[in-house]
Amino acid sequence: MAYTIPETIRSSATAGERLLFAVLKNSLPDDYIVYYEPEILGRHPDFVIIGPDLGLVVLEVKDYTQNTILQVNPDTWMIVNTKGHQTTVKSPLKQARDYMFHISNVLQKDKNLIQTEGPYKFKLKFPTGYGAVFTRLKQDFFVKEGLYSVCEPHLVLTRDEIDPDKEGFSEEHLIEKIMDMFVIPFRLKEPLTKGEIDSIRYHLFPEVRISAEFKAPVPYQDQLLLSLHDIKTMDLHQENLARQIGDKNRLIRGVAGSGKTLILSARAKYLSKQHPDWKILVLCYNISLAQEIKYMIQMKMNEPEDLFDFDPKSQANDMKNIQVFNFHAWLKQELKMKEQQIPLMLKKLAAKETILPSYDAILIDEGQDFEPEWLSLASSLLNPDTQMLLLVEDRAQNIYSRKRSYVQDTGLSFQGRSKILSINYRNTAQIVNFAWDFYRNHSTLKNRVVKGSLEGEEIISPQSTRRKGPEPAIVKCKNLKEEMGFVTKLMKRLHAEKGVPYSEMLVLYRVKRTFNQNIIETIQNELKESAIPSFWLTESADSKRDYEKERGNVIISTIDSSKGLDFQAVFIVNAENMPFALEENKEREVSLLYIGMTRSKDYLSITYSGESEFTKYFDRVKADRLKLRKEKSIIGGSQ
Repeated sequence: MAYTIPETIRSSATAGERLLFAVLKNSLPDDYIVYYEPEILGRHPDFVIIGPDLGLVVLEVKDYTQNTILQVNPDTWMIVNTKGHQTTVKSPLKQARDYMFHISNVLQKDKNLIQTEGPYKFKLKFPTGYGAVFTRLKQDFFVKEGLYSVCEPHLVLTRDEIDPDKEGFSEEHLIEKIMDMFVIPFRLKEPLTKGEIDSIRYHLFPEVRISAEFKAPVPYQDQLLLSLHDIKTMDLHQENLARQIGDKNRLIRGVAGSGKTLILSARAKYLSKQHPDWKILVLCYNISLAQEIKYMIQMKMNEPEDLFDFDPKSQANDMKNIQVFNFHAWLKQELKMKEQQIPLMLKKLAAKETILPSYDAILIDEGQDFEPEWLSLASSLLNPDTQMLLLVEDRAQNIYSRKRSYVQDTGLSFQGRSKILSINYRNTAQIVNFAWDFYRNHSTLKNRVVKGSLEGEEIISPQSTRRKGPEPAIVKCKNLKEEMGFVTKLMKRLHAEKGVPYSEMLVLYRVKRTFNQNIIETIQNELKESAIPSFWLTESADSKRDYEKERGNVIISTIDSSKGLDFQAVFIVNAENMPFALEENKEREVSLLYIGMTRSKDYLSITYSGESEFTKYFDRVKADRLKLRKEKSIIGGSQ
């Protein structure tokens, strides 16, 4: 079964489009991608198929009947349109061919996708083809009317070739026909790699781009080409969610590192592009996360559709119809009110005794952090005609013990309007397993853990992407100074040997000061003595608003304020202060430490110099690791 984007076809699609969508989905191999009506740099082909052993094929679909077609030639057809009028249109095959050339011209600019030597130098390393599908015409009609004289038979699919209910239909014939839809036919000797398919998606669909090492176009053998490396795109599931969230109210529940914020940012850009007259509001709880979301959306808004048009000096940061706030800043700056006034304001809004700004779309990240009254206030300012409310959450990261009933809080039901993201893309398998084992061992909610749930209070179990990395480091020291000595040495090693920028390093602490030591002062002093630049993110509200990841500093933060952020290397210090003695809700402490661990993409270090319930657990993990290593050593020696 092929992977289709979107997952389901729109209800207004023609019967023929629905038939073709279903047969392509069910008949093509599992590693094929079928796009229905994608927007590709301003063009809208009906279907685009990408397959590792196929290349790329564009299909134009026509629901013409025998009475529709009046006169044909290779370039134009005279038809009777839906209003009964005679009109001249571009030949369906010419339409498909033009789309194909448009796509090929874009992809041929990428040095990684072309042949750099030989007779086909500067041509794509994979075939691109096109065809036309006539969903209501049979082969015998084409033969009888002589249509194959202007439509090459190998470029045409008719009703009897795409309808499983027809006696002559076979999946093998359909696949073979699509495999032959090339003007210059050649079969790939080596299938396209995942990286090459991601490169194709990166160029054709700007909304799926996450990052790439990008250099300005440079001449290569007198040809101006792009050179892109380390391309990262949304995976197909994330892309489907971003494209097919749908209208009106939606809920996305995802595990840590599943790309929830990425999808929300992509959705904000999509809505802004589709509805430039809309007023769009993005809310979250954390100040630092608000800054990160604003940065992500700006990057997406500035992303050129054609990378040859990229000019980093002329980025417009055009977010005219998108506002991004943490909740309390929104209250203060936009609504001119304090949190204590919300209940009274809700009563006034219900009685139509006051007017507040309204929004055509509201997108809320980390929805589990929002109080019921906050959600009620936000949803009451939503345009009733659009009802475009997107909520994104992860119950395992609920550190504020908010009780949740979305129907009651927002007046909107999310039954059947929810999606789950259960795959963790951020962390290595070692970090995912380490963090999740800790959570399951300490959370009182472990009985609510499920593989996937759309409603209720259940916690979603993460699935790893199988990306490998080192085991998280667990180090017990004599004191915090010794902890920081280990941390700074590890930082310098990662920086020198692994090329990890200091801006991709995060130091997390639970409390900044206790009765016997100034924790934040020790952290800062040790970094300074080691000549490692740092920025104390959680020094004040102003420092959170000034946060910019690209300044080249190691970031120092409380775990609370790190929600929604990610770094290549994370160092959790002074871990014996968790669970914190003055925190009555141990569940909050479990979630906090889980959040801290899952901020790390590649390297995680946990250090402590005292004892607590959590550090005793880490001592046992260390002992188990040592025991396992000894056992492996004995087995290896006996062999």
